[in-house]
Amino acid sequence: MPDQKKTRRELLEAFVAQKPDDAFSRYGLAMECMNTGDTIAAENNFRELLQRNAGYVPAYLMFAQLLAKESRAHDAREVLAEGIAAASKAGNAHALSEMESLLSEL
Repeated sequence: MPDQKKTRRELLEAFVAQKPDDAFSRYGLAMECMNTGDTIAAENNFRELLQRNAGYVPAYLMFAQLLAKESRAHDAREVLAEGIAAASKAGNAHALSEMESLLSEL
């Protein structure tokens, strides 16, 4: 069982390699990269995710939080503007509220 020796990130990278358009797997990879401090890989995966799946609302908030932590408020605002539009279109009031809240803090 070789998969048992792989890290969570390696498993997620394998899932993404097999299905690059799968939003859930790419979101998981972006989050894993973010949580382990690889902000460059996290940003790249969030950008790729949103390019392939612009309607995947949770990614906007997490990506904006990453950018805000990196002192990139302008970039975070841009992501939040796109996310607010996506959340409004999807009727996701909870995500909309969270993104508006973060936007007001920047």
